[in-house]
Amino acid sequence: MPFAEHFYQSTDGLNLYYREYGTIEDHPPLLCLSGLTRNSADFHDFAERYCGNRKVYTLDYRGRGKSDYDANFENYNPQVYAGDIYNFLTSKNIQKAVFVGTSLGGLLTMGMAGFAKHLIAGAILNDVGPEIDTSGGNRILEYVGKDIRYDSIEVASKAQRVQYLNAYPDLSDAEWISQSKKTFVFDKAAGNFRFNYDMNLGPALAKQFDNADPVDLWPFFAELKGIPTLAIRGARSDVLSQEVFRKMQIENPEMQAITLENRGHVPLLDEPPLLKEMDQFIAGIR
Repeated sequence: MPFAEHFYQSTDGLNLYYREYGTIEDHPPLLCLSGLTRNSADFHDFAERYCGNRKVYTLDYRGRGKSDYDANFENYNPQVYAGDIYNFLTSKNIQKAVFVGTSLGGLLTMGMAGFAKHLIAGAILNDVGPEIDTSGGNRILEYVGKDIRYDSIEVASKAQRVQYLNAYPDLSDAEWISQSKKTFVFDKAAGNFRFNYDMNLGPALAKQFDNADPVDLWPFFAELKGIPTLAIRGARSDVLSQEVFRKMQIENPEMQAITLENRGHVPLLDEPPLLKEMDQFIAGIR
């Protein structure tokens, strides 16, 4: 199914891009929030699966995809992203939505539960919890903001396969190509393919990691109690540890939880063992 492309304005004047799938408004829409360096294209297949009976919105954060880049890299932080999401929902007059948060998107979902719980009809947390494992955090910090270029999508795909093989040991060549097309964009001026985000995310993230007083997200996670929640973990994940995942289930015993084999950070939301459970979960939110 085709999607419509739109922009909305942030409170500080940036044009922020989003895709809109579907037309039926009988149920709360799905609001898809991507990972740190990712964009709205990650959710295309997911959106096509679910837009037959409800709208699906997939957002590009500032500095990603087709959204404007921010001249002030310090605005690349979760508080600003959450404000942008809130502004999107209010500008569209969306009373409630099912938040589908991958990695950073899941952190933002928890954050929204802390200050705008009334907007959340349900939550899917994809391989993220209130604590980030040190190994995964350091790995992400190491690669974000490195301006590595490739002459073709095929070459980029091979490099991505080497880097992320542990997370996706069973992807085919065609699937790696498909992932790379969502990751890279052609730079006409340079004549090569670059990552589809602002490289200033690197210093922004480094500054946040240097913060001596990190935010305790467990109280925000606790705000999801009473809201239908599905938590997903890749068995190979280096971001969401098994211990934290267990603690999440103890803290919120009504939360549905599923672990996916042969997936690290992050599951792609198209895994056969997940689809039936996710279909039922989403269908149950009306």
